[in-house]
Amino acid sequence: MPLPSVRRRRIAFASVALVALLLIAVAALSVGWNGAGAQEGERAVAITVGEERACALLYSGAVECWGGNSSRQTDAPDGRFSAVSAGRNHTCGLRENGVVECWGKNWEGQADAPSSSFSAVGGGMQHSCGLRVDGAVECWGSNEHGQTDAPGGRFSAVSAGPWHNCGLRPTGAVECWGHSDDGDRTNALSGRFSAVSAGWDHTCGLRVNGVVECWGQEGYGQTDTPSGRFSAVSAGDFHTCGLRENGALKCWGDHGHGQANAPGGRFSAVSTADLYTCGLRKNGAVECWTDTRSRKADAPDGRFSAVSAGEDHTCGLRENGEIVCWGSNFFGQTDAPGGRFSAVSAGDWHSCGLREGGTVECWGYHHYDTINAPDGQFSAISAGGGHSCGLREGGTVECWGTRNGQRDAPGGRFSAVSAGEGHTCGLREDGTVECWGADTYGRTDAPDGRFSAVRAGAVHTCGLRENGAVECWGVSHYGETDAPDGRFSTVSAGLWHTCGLRENGGSVECWGYTFDGQVPPSAVEYVQISSGSYHACALSEDGALSCWMIYNGAADVPAWLRGGGLPSTGTGGLLNRGGALPIGVIALLSLAASAALLALSALARHRGLGRR
Repeated sequence: MPLPSVRRRRIAFASVALVALLLIAVAALSVGWNGAGAQEGERAVAITVGEERACALLYSGAVECWGGNSSRQTDAPDGRFSAVSAGRNHTCGLRENGVVECWGKNWEGQADAPSSSFSAVGGGMQHSCGLRVDGAVECWGSNEHGQTDAPGGRFSAVSAGPWHNCGLRPTGAVECWGHSDDGDRTNALSGRFSAVSAGWDHTCGLRVNGVVECWGQEGYGQTDTPSGRFSAVSAGDFHTCGLRENGALKCWGDHGHGQANAPGGRFSAVSTADLYTCGLRKNGAVECWTDTRSRKADAPDGRFSAVSAGEDHTCGLRENGEIVCWGSNFFGQTDAPGGRFSAVSAGDWHSCGLREGGTVECWGYHHYDTINAPDGQFSAISAGGGHSCGLREGGTVECWGTRNGQRDAPGGRFSAVSAGEGHTCGLREDGTVECWGADTYGRTDAPDGRFSAVRAGAVHTCGLRENGAVECWGVSHYGETDAPDGRFSTVSAGLWHTCGLRENGGSVECWGYTFDGQVPPSAVEYVQISSGSYHACALSEDGALSCWMIYNGAADVPAWLRGGGLPSTGTGGLLNRGGALPIGVIALLSLAASAALLALSALARHRGLGRR
């Protein structure tokens, strides 16, 4: 018996709806979820900045990090998080179930999060702190300055600075602990606050009325807060940024690297660190700024006889023996003394020069006796990360500065020495290489055989074989130890890259992490090359210098985050970066499933009617 026309129309409508909704779902999957709602689902909702890198918490709960990765601090684990905090060289994230998971450098246990249940987390220099669900603060990692000795009682928020921490009591009072020069940074102001942020040697709090007040060291104006009302504040190393109630950013303090030069427009969040500041736009786009892209790579005109690239600065030796340095001068590392020198070496935050008479003179960062060169005569000099080494005229090596093993030179005679970040390598007179100091990633495990030169980078080392081949060892996050085949005349190891000069023609070849693959003009024949942490310089035959950027740290925000949109994925966008279906996808599939049930129900009724 045929169905009535009304029932036929209902079944037809349900069938069409089923097909239409399924087609919508399939189409959405095939285009990678590029609709407006899905884009919002993968935009950043929070931002945090550490040393040379930054991390964003996405709407999906995934964490995306970029920039410096020497200790795997940007290798965020998969899964969903509710918060993320970048420490100096480690990162901690808060899972949705209250578990804290940390990754990156763990020399002091700063990444060994306890098994407690937390509601917030903060990463410091070599320690971390979390706010437990019961309101207590628990810290772990280095306790050199008492920074993990959290006071008892309940808190509503906690901020981990490099050397000290501050917590916000439920009453609005701020309490700080850890390292303090004369109590400046830990002597919190009285009164009620709604937020607190611990910086390098200063602290800032947001009053309940929207006024920002800071205390601690003020050598760069980082505590000279502007007037007006704010909705958030972030204390960096030597600068501070506040978010106005209208979304505008206002920064103050040290701006030697452009970190305090906030762009215009409206933001919803801000985070500061050493040389970088990052802001989260209202549309979810991430923007970071610094001016390290150009300053240390801006080589002056004139003729040079040698060049040395450091972390954020460069030094060159003029043909008349004068040393000229440029780039960051935060610790006075570019304030070269007058007089005539025969060699120069740029370290991380200090520089050293070899006088024509053989004495060594250093300048810049002065802690740990970094610039206190020993008396006597040397034939060579090498400035590294927190320490320096010199080659005595008799062939023995003598080092000074940080005491972590890298200055404990073995006995015997050497023909060359190179100081790295936490290790040192020397070339024996018989051509063998011997290294000492930190052996993480195998950077001191020099291979057997004879070399003609050796260069210690931050966490890897490279040697030049007598046949011109380059051999590298140590960390290889970006392929910095994967030396190309062929013959080279010299090699230089940087942070996450290595550069060498080809034997024929003096052309430059770099491998590892290279910013936009930049190298100097290939038509020029170069005679010397020096790799710094984030840039490199080459010296041509006529004494002219060419410098270029290798890496730009946290300022290299992924393009898809700069625009606030989705990244392209190899699965056509089926899964978000946290490994789960986006909310919009789930909604579409739910609608399709509901339509399918309606259609099946209608068909079942149709069959039942037919049987009757």
